[in-house]
Amino acid sequence: MITRSLALALAFAALPVAAQVQDQKPANEQVIVPEVPRREVKLPRFPSKDFEVGVFGGVYSTQNFGSSPVGGIRLGYHITEDIFVEGVLAQTTVTDDSFRQILPGGVFTDNKEKLQYYNLSAGYNLLPGEVFIGSKWAKATQVYLIGGVGSTKFNQQRRQTINFGLGLRLMLADRWAVQVDMRDHVFTLDLLGKRQSTQNLELTSGLTFFF
Repeated sequence: MITRSLALALAFAALPVAAQVQDQKPANEQVIVPEVPRREVKLPRFPSKDFEVGVFGGVYSTQNFGSSPVGGIRLGYHITEDIFVEGVLAQTTVTDDSFRQILPGGVFTDNKEKLQYYNLSAGYNLLPGEVFIGSKWAKATQVYLIGGVGSTKFNQQRRQTINFGLGLRLMLADRWAVQVDMRDHVFTLDLLGKRQSTQNLELTSGLTFFF
């Protein structure tokens, strides 16, 4: 009995020591340490597709001289999802046939004069959305506001030009889009014996490529 009592006493005395040893071990100690060699992974470089280039055509209405076909090119850069900048270079041919019915000599030296313009504008995507084509296709769209400054050359006069308007961009695929644009080009002219500010409306549509 004495030997059994002594063994029990020694066992109870060892319990706090075992608990202290167990408490000293870290709680998140990993039992098995894997020995897997690390390898370097190169991340793929996806194209940003922030740049766009395109061509367009439409109708340019020159104040006092009627409407005529217009065509040009555009280059843009999308700074964020909502803000972008764009440069445009375009040309149209204006006729003074309506004036020649009243004035024998007309307004121009020839009955046709080239009108060329370029501008740099900033745009803001106002209403992003989708257009559903049938029951299987949904295409992203963006309605945007745009405005900027540039220069117009017409009948040997070069005038500073302000343009503003709105447009619609329809994404056909990952890199292609159709763009419809309506703007007003405001500049001064002195062709009819009086310098005046003119409002010249333009409606165009075109195809753009993102890269």
